[in-house]
Amino acid sequence: MAEKPRIRLPATVKKGEVFQVKTLVKHAMESGNRKDESGATLPRKILNKFVCKANGKEVFSSDFNTSVSADPFLTFYLKLEETSKLQFEWYDDDGSVITETVDVTVN
Repeated sequence: MAEKPRIRLPATVKKGEVFQVKTLVKHAMESGNRKDESGATLPRKILNKFVCKANGKEVFSSDFNTSVSADPFLTFYLKLEETSKLQFEWYDDDGSVITETVDVTVN
């Protein structure tokens, strides 16, 4: 299982202000193309999707493929009109979901 994700964004923003969001999650990522010592193919295990929601509404998403590096780092921009609970979700091939929630105050 991955460590707690790191998220960097302002705690308070002005209404309609565009602000930067940075996220990093620790995850080894296995492409499914490598072999172990005995020659057996290691099964693919990657984070395949990222979603950010503001008060339950999707505001940003990204699909990942085997070329994404370990410990994926994302930077994107948001604009909020109201105080929001941002939920960050990383979906793993094994069906697990890594989630983190951050409150952002809009004034």
